[in-house]
Amino acid sequence: MPHRDGVLLLGSTGSIGEATLDVIRQHPGRFRVAGLSAGQRWERLAEQARQWRPAVVHVDEAHAGALRRELDGLGIQVLCGREALVELPAREGVDTLFTALLGTSGLEPLMTGLRAGRRVCFANKEPLVTAGGPVLREARARGAVLLPVDSEHSAILQCLQGEAREDLARIWLTASGGPFRTWSREAFLGASKAEALRHPTWTMGDKITVDSATMMNKALEIIEAAWLYDLPEERIEVLVHPQSIVHSMVEFRDRSVKAQLGLPDMRIPILYALCWPRHEALEMESVDWARLARLDFEEPDTGKFRSLELAREALRRGEGWPCVLNAANEVAVEAFLQDRLPFGRIVAVVEDELAAYAGGHRELDELIELDRATRRRAGARLAS
Repeated sequence: MPHRDGVLLLGSTGSIGEATLDVIRQHPGRFRVAGLSAGQRWERLAEQARQWRPAVVHVDEAHAGALRRELDGLGIQVLCGREALVELPAREGVDTLFTALLGTSGLEPLMTGLRAGRRVCFANKEPLVTAGGPVLREARARGAVLLPVDSEHSAILQCLQGEAREDLARIWLTASGGPFRTWSREAFLGASKAEALRHPTWTMGDKITVDSATMMNKALEIIEAAWLYDLPEERIEVLVHPQSIVHSMVEFRDRSVKAQLGLPDMRIPILYALCWPRHEALEMESVDWARLARLDFEEPDTGKFRSLELAREALRRGEGWPCVLNAANEVAVEAFLQDRLPFGRIVAVVEDELAAYAGGHRELDELIELDRATRRRAGARLAS
């Protein structure tokens, strides 16, 4: 029987996790599910486990007992706890680590995957933003395959396939502009939670939807791109493209431009990461070019979306600052979603934490502690 890639999917019950399982379903001869993990959605994890029959599943400790009872007799090992999650990618039978965990929780499992020689597909921005230096140094030292799943970075990866990196002049990250693209600055600062969660193009989880509303998601992608493609921030451009058909572009020294286009469906970059560098078949509709008729582009309003310049400043100042930016943003977004912080204060919290940081963190353990310390400090400020 031909070998099927064993995929360990971390964050299987979120929107990216569900889309990844749909992609795997379409390629039963290519992939098998080696393991699944979720946080609190243990009932949905149980349904997935019964369908896919992985060797192991991981859930938070509060729901491990219920999940074990639900899966009793199926021969599926149920694990819980942080240490077990971090060790999962090194398990026998795992060929590909696909991490779609929220926030920085995927950083240490990602590092385990690199050290274990797994193909690593990462769908969340935060690990590379928090510790891009250690992650990339580890990947290069191991000769590891590290593949972005973000639609923008997947687009850049596709555009650069077969190209000489020294020919690259700059890249363009496209952005939908979120729900507040046309709003005045005053109205934007007073936006409600319901308005911030009403994305015009993509269906995503609450945290990334809020990040899209502040354009912090694009700010984080600027930092990711700097690490992934070894570019200074001034060679990374952002362009608002409300149709979300052009997913990003690259410009070469001769001023020719390549772009990757397609419908805004995360299954496309998911499949490309899993099958890189091949483009395998996917059951979905194609772009109707005649009906689309036009593609619009505009520069972002950096006065309104201050997060973009904060990301550039963090990159210019060096390792540590992106970690602070990300940690403070996660705390602020969580407070906003819990109705403890107005929308207009989210980016201000990030600015405050960046202003308080003195620098000096570079190694992985230092950055992990910096992330925790920033969260504690930002949380304490919000509580005072």
